[in-house]
Amino acid sequence: MIDKINSLLKRVEEFRPKAEAEIEEFRVRMLGRKGEMNELFEEFKQVAPELKKELGQRINALKNTIAETITRYKTEMENRPEAAGAGIDMTRPGTADRIGSRHPISLVRNQIVDIFTRLGYTVAEGPEIEDDWHVFSALNFPPEHPARDMQDTFFISKSPDILLRTHTSSIQVRTMERSKPPIRVICPGRVFRNEAISYRAHCIFHQVEGLFIDENVSFADLKQSILYFAKEMFGEKARIRMRPSYFPFTEPSAEVDVSCNLCGGRGCNVCKHTGWLEIMGCGMVDPNVLEASGIDSGKYSGFAFGMGVERISMLKYGVKDLRLYFENDVRFLRQFDSVL
Repeated sequence: MIDKINSLLKRVEEFRPKAEAEIEEFRVRMLGRKGEMNELFEEFKQVAPELKKELGQRINALKNTIAETITRYKTEMENRPEAAGAGIDMTRPGTADRIGSRHPISLVRNQIVDIFTRLGYTVAEGPEIEDDWHVFSALNFPPEHPARDMQDTFFISKSPDILLRTHTSSIQVRTMERSKPPIRVICPGRVFRNEAISYRAHCIFHQVEGLFIDENVSFADLKQSILYFAKEMFGEKARIRMRPSYFPFTEPSAEVDVSCNLCGGRGCNVCKHTGWLEIMGCGMVDPNVLEASGIDSGKYSGFAFGMGVERISMLKYGVKDLRLYFENDVRFLRQFDSVL
């Protein structure tokens, strides 16, 4: 039996595997249920009592040597440099990880700002929590004026003086208070109105408003600026029309429609078969608004305009439900992965 133990030990010492499969085959042959060590233990049962101590120690030492040898070779195999790339075709093209993209609202907001920046406008920002003066009073909304009912307002406290801004016109007021003409600013931001949420309305939305004040500014300047914007945003074939309207802070005032880019002005369900889509309100700044901010209305004139970013985005990308912008549904957002 001693000769058999020495023979197995020599085989273990001479074992030089070249692959992990050989190591596993060796383990099964030596330590498996029908392996050679099991046969050795069966023979050990027939050994004379006076020899059991010596032979038992030799058998246990052999088993430990086999286990240590298998573990050592497995570790060496796993740590070989070529093991990391085993079974991998390095010539195959890699799989690109999916990366995020800008939200469509951010994309359109940036486009609008970029267009007017090329016309010399600078970006102005202001607080979302405002006071009555900057949101209403300075914009020609007297305390009991019915025009205040045009906007359902979120008030912050019992006092009617603190509220969530209903338009970014408050930024225009703050700009006029701290700057002297000429003033040429674009005011992007989030606004809040207490409206029922539906496919065409939401209590939170985004606006971009513009203000230009200087000497001898005319309505013709306003029209040409908006026409330039429409062509840059919707394409060179875009046309605009202006309809008389009313806003407390501009006089005269107008609503601006752009030719439907989905049907080319021929009429479709989106434009209600008119060929036109409303995109913004605008007008010449009311002299009372200029005076309220300390600007001489006898010397200076100006125009203002405002548009909803969601509205422009819906027209540009053909989105028909306003709620999609706020639900963070990745199936919707991934459609804009390729949009720069």
